[in-house]
Amino acid sequence: MILKRALRASIALLATVALAAGTPAAAHPPTGPQWTPLTYASAPADNPLKGFMPYAGSYQTFPYSMEWFYLPLSDVMTGPRQFRWDALERQLNDIAARGHQAVFRFYLDYPGKPSGVPQYLLDQGLVTHAYNDNGNNGVSVSPDYSDPRLVSALDTFITAFGRRYDGDPRIGFITLGLIGFWGEWHTWPYDGYTQPENWMPGNDVLVRVLGSYERAFDKTRLLARYPSQDNKNLNIGYHDDSFAFETLPGQSWHFVQRMIDEGTTEKWRQEPIGGELRPEIQTCLWDQPVSCGQYQDFAESVAQTHASWLINHAAFAGAGYTGDNYFRALAASKSLGYELTVTEAALSGDRVSVRVANRGAAPFYYDWRAELAAVDSKGRIVKRWKTPWTMTGIQPGQDPATLSTKIDTHGLRAGSYDIVMRVANPLPNGIPLRFANTSQDNHSGWLHLGAVTIR
Repeated sequence: MILKRALRASIALLATVALAAGTPAAAHPPTGPQWTPLTYASAPADNPLKGFMPYAGSYQTFPYSMEWFYLPLSDVMTGPRQFRWDALERQLNDIAARGHQAVFRFYLDYPGKPSGVPQYLLDQGLVTHAYNDNGNNGVSVSPDYSDPRLVSALDTFITAFGRRYDGDPRIGFITLGLIGFWGEWHTWPYDGYTQPENWMPGNDVLVRVLGSYERAFDKTRLLARYPSQDNKNLNIGYHDDSFAFETLPGQSWHFVQRMIDEGTTEKWRQEPIGGELRPEIQTCLWDQPVSCGQYQDFAESVAQTHASWLINHAAFAGAGYTGDNYFRALAASKSLGYELTVTEAALSGDRVSVRVANRGAAPFYYDWRAELAAVDSKGRIVKRWKTPWTMTGIQPGQDPATLSTKIDTHGLRAGSYDIVMRVANPLPNGIPLRFANTSQDNHSGWLHLGAVTIR
């Protein structure tokens, strides 16, 4: 954990340092390369790991790169140390087959759906609470989260979950889930204030669950529902599931106000922010003028949260958005997360250098590596080079990060070659990261940097 924290804490610093074959280099290589500007153009709306996403399924109404689903813990955990991963595997494989990454959450209690508590715990006599709130009408039950048997089960599950799935390229992000209604870490109105009963576990249980998650996942990014002192210093981001509805400051329970109060307003620089566009406003927020009865400004909500992705199923359901509403929603989706653009490139002998800026709202959070390739006059890739470059942590609004490396051109025949770059998605058929440049996709999936002549 110490190593993981140190690595993530240094991301922002490393992103602004020039790299040459994996080691620091001067901002201007000694050979004095001639920097050539590259022209900006808006990046594609379906860039990976950002934007609006639907509930899992195949849709043609709106561009997307991720899909969302919930899964009851009872579908996977069948005994104290027994797991049947088939239900999760089916979801991940279906989504991956469409070239998308999954974002999901396990739950014990989802109002209106059958209980997600593992059956063996119910058979052992785990105490549960019936309720009619949130449209549940007695269908689900809220378990006693402080029962040692349940707490132990959550520890065991999270450990096994991380051991099997940490770093799985089919997964984009995981929200912690497991506790509270919808796995959202609240049991309102049974909070001890609104109603005398408080169904939430004690702080000791919450801290234990947070610690289990952080120990179990080192690569796959995690998100918690609420900023708190307990997760402030953990490698866990946040998700706002009432986005543009209860996001901006003003009330103590609003998302940004919580971040302010807990001192986590800068956490987005290292950890992702996601969530859900509040369902009540998904169909009315793009009207001009906005026709929602209650809402908050979307652009300002993005600016203050630095959100990377949001569930917005209305964009995909039925006919989705039409007319000008479609284009307003498309611009809103593209405003989420990163937008990386190569401002300049320099090709000098066996050295390739680029300067990369981020015009988006947030960094790119995964350590996907860039590669270079030579394309011949017939459009064929004839040689590839791995690079030490990663786009991780290049911060919005900062000076471009300078990246530089040597390429071995031995074996290339005399002639002119286009040099192209891409950041490949580790999901084999996944959508590659595309740069916000006019020369992106001159060669499918690759950014054209310039040409070199081999003599």
